[in-house]
Amino acid sequence: MSRLPPRSRTSSEAIDAVLPQTQCTRCGYPCCRDYADAIATGDANINQCPPGGLAGIQKLSALTGLPVLPLNPANGEEGPRQLAWIDEARCIGCTLCIKACPVDAIVGGFKFMHTVLADQCTGCELCVAPCPVNCIDMITPIAPLAWTLEDAATAKARFIARQHRQQGLEQAQQTATDKSDQLKKVLERARQRARSRLSDRDSESVE
Repeated sequence: MSRLPPRSRTSSEAIDAVLPQTQCTRCGYPCCRDYADAIATGDANINQCPPGGLAGIQKLSALTGLPVLPLNPANGEEGPRQLAWIDEARCIGCTLCIKACPVDAIVGGFKFMHTVLADQCTGCELCVAPCPVNCIDMITPIAPLAWTLEDAATAKARFIARQHRQQGLEQAQQTATDKSDQLKKVLERARQRARSRLSDRDSESVE
């Protein structure tokens, strides 16, 4: 694996800024920022991002000083931008695709029809596998859709907002669990005191 020259380390932020922010995980990392971190530390190569394609590899090469390499086939192939499409007649409203979408580009309620916000979809394909009824397809628009820096910035902002919301929900759930555990302990102590008082009264009655 080619590693960043020690004297020309590039920051994760700078690398992340040229990634497409599709959050597709095809690079082998959970998100674009993690891939950027791995490139910056020399733990990942610059040719692992299919959505970025050759143009993305060239940008990363210019930024890091690493040589241009062909896209690693193990990570996928470069292709036109695709969008997720839900067959609404077959959708059962399970919400699994909503939970899988890294940028909140799918809307709908439990047991209600879901739909994709086409202008927000990054084409990551992460919603396809979880669908239990195979009602999601990846389609290529008739008119090719370019993925711009503005699109990448919007996708990144939506991804970060989703992460923050999930962290807030997890913290709220943990707080609720902690309070429930505390309540259980209080109730158990109260029951123990009640049993102790009953035992004392029974002892007094026997005497």
